[in-house]
Amino acid sequence: MERSQGVRGWLPWAGAYFVIWALAVYVRLQSGDALDAIICGVIFAGLLPPVVWFFTRKSKPVEIAVERPGRELGAVLIWLAIYAVVMLGFVFTWIKTTLTPGAPLYELVMLGVKLIIHVVIPVIILKLVAAKVMPLLAPRFGARGVLPLLIILGAVFTALMLVISPSLKEISGIRATAATFAWAAPAAFLWMAVEAGFTEEFLFRAVLQTRLSAFLKSEAGAIVIGALLFALAHAPGIYLRPDTAGDQIQGLTQVIAFTIGVLSPIAVLFGLIWARTRSLGLLVVLHASVDFLPNLSEFMHVWAK
Repeated sequence: MERSQGVRGWLPWAGAYFVIWALAVYVRLQSGDALDAIICGVIFAGLLPPVVWFFTRKSKPVEIAVERPGRELGAVLIWLAIYAVVMLGFVFTWIKTTLTPGAPLYELVMLGVKLIIHVVIPVIILKLVAAKVMPLLAPRFGARGVLPLLIILGAVFTALMLVISPSLKEISGIRATAATFAWAAPAAFLWMAVEAGFTEEFLFRAVLQTRLSAFLKSEAGAIVIGALLFALAHAPGIYLRPDTAGDQIQGLTQVIAFTIGVLSPIAVLFGLIWARTRSLGLLVVLHASVDFLPNLSEFMHVWAK
């Protein structure tokens, strides 16, 4: 297995990923807007993986059995294709045009749909191919290295969002009272932990990456391919709903370059965390740490009126 091969087993995959990521950055440079991709690549795929490796250097990740790698991976990939085009593109667009974005009903419906497409349907698919589900759902906060990673990376992500996102300006513009902020901040964190953290980490890391690892017999290969699939799965939704990534991204090629350049480095880091800890709980909390501040003002607009 890859884990016993040490660094040599990881270098070819890391090199291949860097080439693909660098190509995406080059494409983004043609539009004059590659800074976001460069920052994400350097931080999430460059500086932070050694931190994860250091704190998990003595860990022995739980082996999650995949009895039929080819069949299970094939079923998941078919659903992922449907998810990317039909769900992220057309279904979410239909919901947005049918309901009022920013209204409580809209947010509740979106949360329900996300839980269905990221968790409920993948669980049904795994059950249909006789795969085990419960080992994927274990939070494993007690695994070696999880607590220091939770503290250190959580602090890094929060500080990073304070610097590179307009979160503080947006929050200050709400003029909420201290009492409102006291309940809204933790509620927003829990909301993001479920809506973004649990849904995406379960599908892409616990379900998809575990199948990729078993099929390829390579943790490194599963991380790289899983990260690229994570990025590409978001491309149709961004292309069909350009407002989700800003109006500055024009054309499908630029959208794909954006997702690979910006989203895949984050997925590489989270994929490494899953490979080294098998802690879904850690991934959920860290994912919420990334999304919490950028979405706090919107959450307060919806629920603290």
